Amino acid sequence: MKNFIEFIKNHIDFKFYPVCFIALAVGVSIIPMLMYLPQKYGFENGLLENIQMTVLFIILYLCLTSKVNKRFFNFAALALSLIIIREVNCGRTLFFPIPDTYHQYYSWKDLPWPWLGKVVHGIYGTWIAIVALIFLKKKIYVDLWKIIKNIRFPFWNILFAVFAMFMGAIAEKLTNNNFIFEEGFELLFYVSLLGIVWLYSRNKNFILEEDAIQQQTHKECTDNNV
Repeated sequence: MKNFIEFIKNHIDFKFYPVCFIALAVGVSIIPMLMYLPQKYGFENGLLENIQMTVLFIILYLCLTSKVNKRFFNFAALALSLIIIREVNCGRTLFFPIPDTYHQYYSWKDLPWPWLGKVVHGIYGTWIAIVALIFLKKKIYVDLWKIIKNIRFPFWNILFAVFAMFMGAIAEKLTNNNFIFEEGFELLFYVSLLGIVWLYSRNKNFILEEDAIQQQTHKECTDNNV
C-alpha cells in the first residue's frame, strides 16, 4: 500500500492546469450542443468535424515544433498523420460528395474509377506499415517505455480523454446515431490529447529532456553491470 501511495505521489499530477479548462469547457458544452445544435453540424465535413481537424493540426504543429524529445514527438507527428487521413476517409468525404445531396458520398466502388479506392487504401496501408517499421527500427518503443517510467501523468486531461473514448464508443447504441453526441465526445478526446501534448512539450513540470532519458539508460546499464 505504501508503494502504491508513493507511486501516485511520484507519477500522478492532480493539478488543474489551464489546458484542462479547455477540455472541461468542451465537455460541458456538449450538453447545450445536444439540446440546440441541428444534427447537420455533426455530419461529415460539418462544424464539429472541422473543429476536430483544426485541433488535430494544432497537435501536429506542437509535435513538430517541440524543442524537447524531438525524436519521440517527430514520430508522434507521423502517427497523428494516420488519424488525420482516417478522419477524412482517405479523402473520399472531401472530394467525392454526391451532387444535390447532403451528407451523402460516393463509395470507392461507385466512382468512375473503381480502381482508385484500391490505390488509395494501398497507399494508406503502406504508410501505416512505414510508420510501424519506423517505430520498430528506430526503437521508439524503448524511448516510450523510458518516458513512461519517468514522467508524471496529468490526471485531469487523461480522465477527460478516457471518459470521451468511453462515451464515444457507446454513442451509437446509447443515442441511436446522434451525430452531435458522437462527434462532440470525439472533439473532447482530441482537445484532451491537445492538452497532454502541450504539457509534455511545453510545461516545465512535465517536460522530460533527452538527457534525462539518456541518464536513465546509463543508470540501468550501470545497475546491470554491478
